[in-house]
Amino acid sequence: MNFSSPKSEQAWSHRRWVIKMIAGKYSTLQEIIAKESELVEKIAERSKMNYRAWNHRCWLVSYMTREQMLYELQKSRDWAGLHVADNSCFHYRRQLMFGISENFCCNQEGDNSSYDVENYQVMKEELDLNKVLIKHYIRREALWLHRRFLSLCLIRHLTTMHGISYHSVKKTSMNNELCLLNSCSTIQDMVFEDFKAQAMYSAIYFLWLTKVRGGKDTLRIRQAIIDLRNG
Repeated sequence: MNFSSPKSEQAWSHRRWVIKMIAGKYSTLQEIIAKESELVEKIAERSKMNYRAWNHRCWLVSYMTREQMLYELQKSRDWAGLHVADNSCFHYRRQLMFGISENFCCNQEGDNSSYDVENYQVMKEELDLNKVLIKHYIRREALWLHRRFLSLCLIRHLTTMHGISYHSVKKTSMNNELCLLNSCSTIQDMVFEDFKAQAMYSAIYFLWLTKVRGGKDTLRIRQAIIDLRNG
């Protein structure tokens, strides 16, 4: 890869063509995929907001093993925390989570309780990371949009899991969301627009959550919002 043209679509497309040609022919394919992912990360450090590079990295996920996807998710955690303005990294993490989930669905034979627990832990850790980033970097709409994806994944996973208590996890996750609502909806300083924007993004997210969750959770969220207004 020529570092002088890191945003060249032709260059990235050629690399994908080469990988397609060698896929299934070499036993070192996973090693090649790992090095290719490292290359994208290095280029992303030098070339900010490089959508084409990250798109290439997302494409690599389809060739990764489950172990590689879990490793990449952990490895890119710090990078995401240091570059919250670059939504491409979060898109990559979403692709990894999709891959991990699909890998689980394709291997649903026998006892899958261990996969249930592992997949739930992956989602929980990502939600925890997202919560920390939202509180630390206020007025970042991309973080709230990423949380929508994570919440939707968790809700869908809860309906199919076997190794964890459904009602217990659902109640805990709802309590966590309400705590986030409480901390982000309070405008600490009317002078700074950042706090107002944070409160707005928070309200939009929770309005969306009421539609997705429905039932008693909707009533709990609405009551929490009313309490905040009156508080």
